[in-house]
Amino acid sequence: MLRDLMNGKGGQAVFIAATLAIAIIAEEKHEAGRKPIPSPEEIRKLPADGGKEYNRLIFETSPYLLQHASNPVNWYPWGKEAFSKAKKENKPVFLSVGYSACHWCHVMEHQSFENVGVAEILNKNYVCIKVDREERPDVDEIYMNATQLLTGRGGWPNSVFLRPDGRPFWAGTYFPRLTFMKILKDLNDIWMTQREKVDQASEGLTKALKNIGAIQGAGGKIEKSIIENAAASLRNSFDSSYGGFGRAPKFPPSKSLSLLLRQHRRTGDKQLLHMVELTLEKMAFGGMYDQVGGGFHRYSTDARWLVPHFEKMLYDNALLTSVYLDAYQATQKPLYRRITEETFEWVLREMTSSGGGFYSSLDADSEGEEGKFYVWSPSEVTKILGDKDGQFFCDYYDITAEGNFEGHSIANLPKQIKDVAPEHGLGIEEGEAKLNGMKAKLLAVRVERVWPGLDDKILTSWNALMIESMARGYQVLGNKRYLDAAERATSFILKHSLKGSRLLATHRAGKSKLNAYLDDYAYMTSALLTLYESTFKMEYLDSAMRFNEVLLEHFWDDIEGGFFFISDDHETLLVRSKKPYDSAIPSGNSVAVQNLLRLAKLTDNRDYRKRAVRTMEAFRSMAVRSPRGFGNMFCAIDFYLDAPKEIALAGRLEANDTQALIRTVHSIYLPNKVIALIDPKSKGAIELEKRLPLLAQKSLVNGMATAYVCENYACKMPVNEPEKLAEQLGIVLK
Repeated sequence: MLRDLMNGKGGQAVFIAATLAIAIIAEEKHEAGRKPIPSPEEIRKLPADGGKEYNRLIFETSPYLLQHASNPVNWYPWGKEAFSKAKKENKPVFLSVGYSACHWCHVMEHQSFENVGVAEILNKNYVCIKVDREERPDVDEIYMNATQLLTGRGGWPNSVFLRPDGRPFWAGTYFPRLTFMKILKDLNDIWMTQREKVDQASEGLTKALKNIGAIQGAGGKIEKSIIENAAASLRNSFDSSYGGFGRAPKFPPSKSLSLLLRQHRRTGDKQLLHMVELTLEKMAFGGMYDQVGGGFHRYSTDARWLVPHFEKMLYDNALLTSVYLDAYQATQKPLYRRITEETFEWVLREMTSSGGGFYSSLDADSEGEEGKFYVWSPSEVTKILGDKDGQFFCDYYDITAEGNFEGHSIANLPKQIKDVAPEHGLGIEEGEAKLNGMKAKLLAVRVERVWPGLDDKILTSWNALMIESMARGYQVLGNKRYLDAAERATSFILKHSLKGSRLLATHRAGKSKLNAYLDDYAYMTSALLTLYESTFKMEYLDSAMRFNEVLLEHFWDDIEGGFFFISDDHETLLVRSKKPYDSAIPSGNSVAVQNLLRLAKLTDNRDYRKRAVRTMEAFRSMAVRSPRGFGNMFCAIDFYLDAPKEIALAGRLEANDTQALIRTVHSIYLPNKVIALIDPKSKGAIELEKRLPLLAQKSLVNGMATAYVCENYACKMPVNEPEKLAEQLGIVLK
């Protein structure tokens, strides 16, 4: 394997190979950096009343909840026990929602939840519930909506005050300790003396929340103009200097870029491609991208992608590698390949469990400081690399004495290698090779620093996003390590997070729990479809179809259309919403639509197509009003309005001629397609034709692997040559 890696060009393979050895050290550092958690016995000894009141988070598996397990606050996890206590004692509920990589969550914990004075007020007057928003996106959505309705903004930690029946009456986000203590006292006074105000506020807010959950579009025809208008809206908010949309802070706009790439393909509008490329390049050159270790931080606090919020999330990196792969297919520019490969290497090195599942996130903080793990000074660099090489590295990556972040430097690329290398007597290729070797040396030193906290829970939905991106990485880049990682993660989920036919949402410390949400089923179905198109193993297609059926049975709204976020047998919550808009991750409804359209093409199931159309129509007016919130739904609409290519391949999978046809299909930017393969000489060929009508009567021509390019099951002349296949797909191979 190492020999294969070392055969790469420009020194990039050297960097990748060097990082493999660092993975072992990284795992050890993850363990060493964890906050020590007291045992249940130690927790029970804390109160003086024999253990009747204690912090119950000790029994949870979420790293975020366990971070708070030693707080003097008598935390409860979300559940009946807490609300029963609040009702019995006639106390309001204080709900705190956050996640382990959240910087301001840590700040509020240190300032308030670790403070005995704050804890005394909370324990005396409130029943306190702590929620990991990544485990409970259903709870998070409801009460974040409440905060946004009350304050006009949102964020984490989310601090919400509820009646014992779960209805919110007051909310905010982060509060400094003294402010928080005053709020706690004031709200308790109002609760005790002005209950009618609490009731009035909660009733009005609950009604507003249910209205949000019940919003439906007026329907209407799905036509090309709505995609055109969405692209125009993005064009109007585009930052022509640094890419991205709107002003700082800037979040990675993965699905907006996917939409623009599709619209460029449809129209040939070069400006749309420029918007995509400028954004991808500026993100890749900025400090939001980890120039030394690979992978993207959560978002940029400034307009030019320089200073990030340093947490690293699995989902961001899954979505970004996918769009960089799209851009590489569309342009063949080496930059996009490099960024994808480096990001995948980071995931394999630092975010993959021994069992194959992908971890959730790395914290923004280490040693109590945000970003400390990632920043550099010239003296550190030259000590590692020597004066000459160190100066070259610092010049290229903008490492200066004054720094660009709190007296230190975040590595970024303000200059091009062609401008920097000659100043140091180097050619471009020589300079690139040296820089890759230098990065490997700095990474080996950085791994010895105190690590940010690792959230090692394995979320089904986020794993599915990375599984799909890794599978696509194999398709486009041909690196089997990515496919192996995708298949191992899939095996992990299907082994540990599957109970009967139903998925569970999270796994950690040997325990899987929580009913899966719309996102879990939709993302996993999509990942399995992509794995099928990568391997043509029917087991993946079978699993995809089973999960799709669970969605239709337990999440589908037969009255209004679309899918609810929680199943019909989920615990009863204040609101059962549909969540049609993208957040940091794609809307589950939009992914479900794409799955239905893909499966309809593969199986000729017209009911799937009808439900996909009904869902798109249900949310049409919402998407038209807020196009930036529906990027992935517009991608689904693009698939629907296009004439997606149905590509049937006949041949033996392992044969060279079959593989040549498969590589041709995957080398082309062709987002609207399905692929299926049949070996006409295999024992199961007849049964496979029955299951996948697209493969019916697809045979070898001239005894060679053969490709059939079809639209609505009407096929062009079969071809054996990759060049002719590419031509039928609208591309001339170079």
